[in-house]
Amino acid sequence: MTPTLRRRALAALLASLLAPAAFAQARYPDKPITFLVPFAAGSATDQLARALGQSVTEQTKQAVVVDNKAGASGMLAAQAAAKAPADGYTVLITTNTTQAANEHLYKKLAYDPVKDFAPITGLGKGGQVLVVKADSPYKSVADLLAKARKDPGKLSFGSGSSSSRVAGELFKQLSHTDILHVPYKSNPNAITDLLGGQIDLMITDTATGVPQIKGGKLKALGVSTTKRMAMLPDVPTIDEAGVKGYDMGYWFAAYVPAGTPAPVVARLHELLVAATKSPAAKSFYDGSGAEAWTTTTDELAKFQSAESAKWGKVIKAAGIEPE
Repeated sequence: MTPTLRRRALAALLASLLAPAAFAQARYPDKPITFLVPFAAGSATDQLARALGQSVTEQTKQAVVVDNKAGASGMLAAQAAAKAPADGYTVLITTNTTQAANEHLYKKLAYDPVKDFAPITGLGKGGQVLVVKADSPYKSVADLLAKARKDPGKLSFGSGSSSSRVAGELFKQLSHTDILHVPYKSNPNAITDLLGGQIDLMITDTATGVPQIKGGKLKALGVSTTKRMAMLPDVPTIDEAGVKGYDMGYWFAAYVPAGTPAPVVARLHELLVAATKSPAAKSFYDGSGAEAWTTTTDELAKFQSAESAKWGKVIKAAGIEPE
């Protein structure tokens, strides 16, 4: 066989090997997609995943199955997603917990939040709210700071999640105050003790705090984002209330296993960005206090890196030892 014939034969062989993969990518999706969610049914991440899944199904005529793998601070779902086939049919719908916080809170992870995933897009951002009892003597963030500076270590804050804990620690660091941390298994447990007067304040997610605020049992003194929240328009940001530079929100984003073909990633990006604009997604954002937020794949990678550095810095400064 001449060199020319050998080259042609090799080219034909490569084409035959690559054709099925290219054809599958062109048809994507041609079967149900699984959205892996690291938290329980009914959680904010689960609600968003279901809203997005509804839209993706409408766009593609393919079912989207939401698989809740709750537990171990989201690590079960993240590990499962990292080990899934890199074909675009397993999508991790997750938050800063698995992709930015866990690597600083745990000595060993069964997944690498960067190397094991290909980013698709951001999906939403939300904030937390600093609350005290409705009849608390503290009427503003300034009141809290004055008390904390007058009597170091006398005030206490509760937390029942990593986001709530780190938000409280950042508040202490930026305000240069000494406030005692009291840990709880969940934010609702901390709210119960806050209402009972066992702790003085907490920074909690809006899903937990806003119903109590609306019910007149808690008073909101500040929100953790850099902009005021539409659902609490009269509540200042913690930054404008006196703790300059404060910003500790949470975010949702979508990832697939590393190695997923670029055309599939691009198609998922297109589907999910469109899904964030759907009526179901809008209903979620409006009801939860979150807002739609989409990115390019590169923007999400850079954002995740910055967020990981930020969380790591706060966790280290707070003296939180990895488990």
